[in-house]
Amino acid sequence: METSGSVRVDVWLWAVRQCKTRSLATNECKAGHVRVNGETAKPAQKVSVGDEVRYRFQGFDRILEVTGLLQKRSSAQVASQCYIDHSPPRPKVYVPAPAFRPRGSGRPTKKERRELDRFLAAQRESHLDLFAEDEF
Repeated sequence: METSGSVRVDVWLWAVRQCKTRSLATNECKAGHVRVNGETAKPAQKVSVGDEVRYRFQGFDRILEVTGLLQKRSSAQVASQCYIDHSPPRPKVYVPAPAFRPRGSGRPTKKERRELDRFLAAQRESHLDLFAEDEF
């Protein structure tokens, strides 16, 4: 881990394990999803210690402060020491609880379905009769 000099931004994102592949990091830069110190970064732009790198990942902005430079990809422990994450926490996603259903009561049998159809047809007819009586 170096603390002086500079490294390409796409190489740094790949080396600190923010992108799976270097080509993916390069594509993120080309698409304009990466900013260094507030300016859109090209893949070959250099980053040095103290720079702020912002990039969009899965719809959320990541804000990283460069504290160390890596030329090659290394372990996650070493990579995590090369940046400070200033990203706001992701909002919690509401996932409703699954509907409770007694075991074995899934799809209705043929007999149950016919009974249900008869019942619903009778309900529709009774509602139609009510509307017909209200009109006169």
